[in-house]
Amino acid sequence: MRTKRHAARRRPNTRARWTTASAALVATGVLVCLVVALRPDGDAGTGRTVTAPAAVAPSGTATRPPSAPPPPSPSRPSSASPTASPGASPSRTPAATPRARASASGPARPVAAQPPAAGRIRPGVTYRGLATHYDAGDGDGACLFGPSDDLMVAAMNHTDYETSRACGAYLRVRAANGASVTVKVTNECPLPCAPGQLDLSKQAFAKLGALSAGELPITWTLTSPGTSDTVAVRYKTGSTRYWCGIQVVGHRNPVARLEVRDGGTWHPLPRAEFNYFLSERGTGCGGALRITDIHGEQLRLDGLAVRADVLQPTGVQFARH
Repeated sequence: MRTKRHAARRRPNTRARWTTASAALVATGVLVCLVVALRPDGDAGTGRTVTAPAAVAPSGTATRPPSAPPPPSPSRPSSASPTASPGASPSRTPAATPRARASASGPARPVAAQPPAAGRIRPGVTYRGLATHYDAGDGDGACLFGPSDDLMVAAMNHTDYETSRACGAYLRVRAANGASVTVKVTNECPLPCAPGQLDLSKQAFAKLGALSAGELPITWTLTSPGTSDTVAVRYKTGSTRYWCGIQVVGHRNPVARLEVRDGGTWHPLPRAEFNYFLSERGTGCGGALRITDIHGEQLRLDGLAVRADVLQPTGVQFARH
């Protein structure tokens, strides 16, 4: 009988131990779930934006016109139209990868900066064509950058001009005799200028050969020069908060895209042949801007007021490649 009583006492103890173990397992599961839920996200983007210091907007409000004014017709400078044989197919090398830069006002927030399409003029590609020359005057042209003391400029053929996408590109031009010169694209050479052709200022052409030659076979590549200048933004004459044209000036690398922010969303603006990005309905005029170069780097600009025909410095610049 003693044996039976001892066995009866042991059964409740066994059930208690199982109950205690089950409670411990449940508590451990809850703890693991809390740790996972509270763990910080470690993912990071592949690129970063550069944020410019905010500018101070002038006081006052804009007056809305009765209707959106049409963009002023740009005056096209005359340029030579020499005949040329079609350019040869470019020889290609691997394209450059996007670079990240620190923010101008502190650490930048990582973002996915996917390189946009570079257009017809791509980094790491050698192009072939003819060099001709024209009277560049004060250095201004179809890109509407304005007069310049630096006359090492070029007019890009209509095809590679690509609706002003080539504006502001720096090109390293080489002749067959080994001479070379670096020029900035400020103008368009209309048809029959052939793909690959550059119409150089007389001053730039003279660095490659005698002006009497008329034309020279050349190769040229995109370059990213060293500069102490920073990017500036100019609103077109007639711009208000309800219609505006926006131009980027002084950029080291060609600009691929300009976006304005509206309602928390970035909207790309179309680019006109005269090198302004147009907001026909005033979306983003006077608001935040985001400028992307062909390498995928982005410059974020805040607080630039709508000041028509005024060059507003930003204090930031694209990285050198």
